[in-house]
Order: sequence, then C-alpha cells, then structure tokens
Amino acid sequence: MVQKSDDNKARAVGRRKTAAARVRITPGKGEIVINGKELKAYFTTKLLQERVLSPLVIVGKEKTIDVSVKVAGGGVRGQSDAVCHGIARALVEWNAELRPVLKAGRFMTRDPRAKERKKPGLHKARRAHQWRKR
Repeated sequence: MVQKSDDNKARAVGRRKTAAARVRITPGKGEIVINGKELKAYFTTKLLQERVLSPLVIVGKEKTIDVSVKVAGGGVRGQSDAVCHGIARALVEWNAELRPVLKAGRFMTRDPRAKERKKPGLHKARRAHQWRKR
C-alpha cells in the first residue's frame, strides 16, 4: 500500500517475513525515528542501521529527508528489512525518477521468503521422526 499526500510527504508500507513497517518521509535534516526512538537506539547493531539507511544513501538523500516509522511483528532483522523496503517505496512515491536506481539496488522487491508451516505427523515443517531399528 502506497499513498501520497500533499505538502511533499509520502507514505508507504514495507514488509518482510511477519514484520510490517509503516513509513512516512518528509523533507528535513535526515532524522530517522522508529517507534518513537532514534535509529541507533532502536537498531543497536551497525549492520541493521546500514540496512535501514541504504535506500537513502543510494539516492543521496540521507541528509535531506526525515523518516518516521511504525514497525511491528517479526524480529529485529525482519523489521530492519521491512523498514528498508518501506523507505524505498516511499521514496519512489515521493519522486518517481528514483525508481530505476532503487530497483537496480534491489530495494523495490519484497522478499517473499517466510517460515514454512508445520505439517501434521512431522516434528517441524520437513523434519520427520528419527528412524530407529529396534
């Protein structure tokens, strides 16, 4: 779901596994707020912070756009990927000329991989009972 509003703002939803991130971007000083916390307070590892910032860095807007995010579900890695996806979709909604750059960087594709459901008669999705001779 992508929605454009007036006043040069853009909103979009990014998803990964069971995590969903509602992203709103506005022109500003480059501040990123996730669930009411700063980026470095919410995603404590450098890898996750870089993942969230990567769509902004690739288009060169990390210092000129403020990002506000509400993210729920999943774990920290899934949430960081959902935020990344949502930022990329919001950037395209904000400026359609950025789409080829973001698509080439593989930010526009929603990763469809998710946990496979458990099947009856098995321990896990594919793990069967261990065979025993006696």
